Amino acid sequence: MTTTNRAPAEPSTVPSPVEHPPPAVPTGPPPKAPYRVGPVRAVARVLAVAACVPYVGLKLAWLAGSRLGIPVGSPLLDGGTVLAVGNAAMVLMVGCVVVLALLLTRPWGLRVPAWLLVVPMWVASGLLLPVMTAYPLQTAVRLLGGDGGRTSGGAGDPFLEPWVFGVVHGGFIVQGLALGTLFALYARERWGHLWQGRLRDLPVLPASPVLRVTAVAAALAALAPGLAHLLWAAGSTAGLDEGRVAGRTSDFHVLEAVDALFVAAAVTGALLLAFRRGGRLPLRVPLVLVWAGSAQVACWGGWLALAALVGAGDVADRPTTAMVLIYAGQMLVGTLIALPVARLLAERAAAASTPSGFRA
Repeated sequence: MTTTNRAPAEPSTVPSPVEHPPPAVPTGPPPKAPYRVGPVRAVARVLAVAACVPYVGLKLAWLAGSRLGIPVGSPLLDGGTVLAVGNAAMVLMVGCVVVLALLLTRPWGLRVPAWLLVVPMWVASGLLLPVMTAYPLQTAVRLLGGDGGRTSGGAGDPFLEPWVFGVVHGGFIVQGLALGTLFALYARERWGHLWQGRLRDLPVLPASPVLRVTAVAAALAALAPGLAHLLWAAGSTAGLDEGRVAGRTSDFHVLEAVDALFVAAAVTGALLLAFRRGGRLPLRVPLVLVWAGSAQVACWGGWLALAALVGAGDVADRPTTAMVLIYAGQMLVGTLIALPVARLLAERAAAASTPSGFRA
């Protein structure tokens, strides 16, 4: 038997395919940057909260029995329990402004369900927009020679001292501007993709036919409140109570004109969205018209209807049945417009979150 001597094998010069372990692949979500509030939001939050102080201070003073800013003979002096409950409710409503300002600027606000934020902001918009638009216009008309207005709006004794309206309405305007700024910044980050593009780019969604029907229905229902406010602004007294007929001034006419304008804005925005007219128009334009118009028409109409049903004071200053029906009609119009548009945006958001969806 022969054996073959073999030299030991030379070590391979080819490097091993795995010389170093592969880098670890992260399995968790990427680290989040610390939540920061920019200077614009910080200032707007402070302003929103600070603007609540004068109004809340007055309401608490009245609840404690003070007559600060209430002239002799005012119907508020005979308000009793109803007025006390109303003042307490208003303090709670203004407290909601503080909550909204925090919600829009804190990390936990990003986790709030959409409806829990949108509904209070829509109501706040509806109650603040009439003051934000009408009060500066009323002041401008007075400076140009208008006859101003009795603070009661009627023929009875003055409701409040003039300085009270300046302080309160000034606070409301600051609240509205601050909250509006905060909500616009928040909504741009969370839902900004929903209103990008032009009106012609809006696809047909399941809510589109419903929007067309309700837009037409709302336009027809809006004829009554829209024409009523327009006629009252032009000087008609049909359907008004005796107090308002006797106490009409430039303030009254400006407020009625503003009410008519918001009705027109709500209907215009709804019809543009429903029938895609003005295709090159940015989508955010009709959405802003719907938001502002439907909020003012529905919420301000509801507020006036509630005040008419619970209101105290002279019988001559109480709203007539026709006025209450007009206010109820406003609530119907605003709701008819807001609900289908909200559904349309919800469907658009759902489509954008799916792989086959879209982002306009």
